[in-house]
Amino acid sequence: MPSVFKLFSCSHFADSSCYFPCFFPAGFFLGFMFFVLLWLPVFLFLNHYSFSKAVGQGGGSSYSIVGDGRITAIRVWEVYNNYIYGFQLCYGVVWTPVVGYVSAKELKLNDDERIIQISGKHSHYIQSLIFVTNKGRSLQVGQPSGHSFNMYPTHPDAELRFLSGWVSGPPTAFQAHWAVVDSDFTDD
Repeated sequence: MPSVFKLFSCSHFADSSCYFPCFFPAGFFLGFMFFVLLWLPVFLFLNHYSFSKAVGQGGGSSYSIVGDGRITAIRVWEVYNNYIYGFQLCYGVVWTPVVGYVSAKELKLNDDERIIQISGKHSHYIQSLIFVTNKGRSLQVGQPSGHSFNMYPTHPDAELRFLSGWVSGPPTAFQAHWAVVDSDFTDD
């Protein structure tokens, strides 16, 4: 057996009487601990981010609606009580570009209100959307026909952060991205 796999004394601990299989020198242990402590906050943050599986058939050009800070309002357009024709998010007081076409229903969020669930129906297009807030308010748009979907974050304190998907005229696919927002890092 090569000497690297022999049992060595734990010289990097105060009690040198303990033994364990050492595959690397003692300096590796200290370097590994430094690496863990350095990257631990990043790994903890990643547990607060999730995204929902995309719905719709897709096709067309990809999109991603992203802004700075928290979402403060949402606009959704529909075709005469039929499929979703477009949507737009507001971050603070700044509206993102419209995905799809224009003529909207709008839900303005209160300061302590967050979007925590999106459900609806899809077929070739996104047929209907229901945005639900942590205060129990909702915005329902479109005609409920097609395949049902329900999107929500995996972390209980997370909220909707941005949307992505595909658009070919109207949106053909839709995906929600969720994260815990640390108010220390936002301008609200």
